[in-house]
Amino acid sequence: MTINVAMAVVLAVLYSVGFYLLLQRSLMRILIGIVVLGHGANLLLQLAGGPPARAPVLGTALPEEFADPLPQALALTAVVITFALTTYLLALGYRSWVLTGRDEVQDDVEDRRVAERARPEGSMEEDAEVPEDEEDPGSAAASDRTDEPAEAVPGTAGSGAAR
Repeated sequence: MTINVAMAVVLAVLYSVGFYLLLQRSLMRILIGIVVLGHGANLLLQLAGGPPARAPVLGTALPEEFADPLPQALALTAVVITFALTTYLLALGYRSWVLTGRDEVQDDVEDRRVAERARPEGSMEEDAEVPEDEEDPGSAAASDRTDEPAEAVPGTAGSGAAR
């Protein structure tokens, strides 16, 4: 069996575009990345099945001429999984849009704090510390607060000292 170079290039493009979109911060781009990866998976499964052949029904052809039904069943399963993931991400994106007015994935401040506590003493990343009392300016809690002035007052140390 020979490899079709054009289809291998198409698969490489589909997977690279899909993974690139998955690494973006917008939920809609992530959704499109999942869909593109699903199409790439379906194409890969169909290519793995080999060239078109006869239906695997005994008595209609020789067994050597039968098509392998397993890649077709796996492609059908991949379609269902991609559809389920697409509907979930659409609901997640809609909910994010309703709550925050945008569909960007925000940094999780608590994850940074846990990573900071888990870092061993003498780590080379010590100069990149995140203060405990500061809040991420991109978080939903920081964007909802309106009682702070627009510019920081000199001599205060972040959002916790203004209160």
